[in-house]
Amino acid sequence: MNLLSVYQWLYEMTDGRFTWLAGLPVLLLRTVGRKSGLERTAALVYLKDGMDFVVVASNGGSDRPPAWLVNIKKNPAVGVQVGRERLRMQARVADPKERERLWPLVNQNNADRYDAYQVKTKREIPLVILSPL
Repeated sequence: MNLLSVYQWLYEMTDGRFTWLAGLPVLLLRTVGRKSGLERTAALVYLKDGMDFVVVASNGGSDRPPAWLVNIKKNPAVGVQVGRERLRMQARVADPKERERLWPLVNQNNADRYDAYQVKTKREIPLVILSPL
């Protein structure tokens, strides 16, 4: 079990009372599995941008995107939990102009980890914008 899995378990078991990972803001993203139709949950570092949340589909710099990204492309209606607050939101991949503006902000928010992940992969790491319904 990796650190994010343990963290996600703590987040869920404490109903959002345990929400920070090494000082980073974390939300739970709930998507519908594109094949299974079952709810899937991922703990993700986020950036608040106005009323939106921005998350990074880095998958640790893997050449494969995270499953949650493929799920939202099929069904962009998602659940988001920040702390104890649960929200229904719409997910979409940031367009090139949005990505250009947001990439430095998400990268700075996570101690430049995303630049390091981007170097490890051939794919451009997408940013996903989660907006209130």
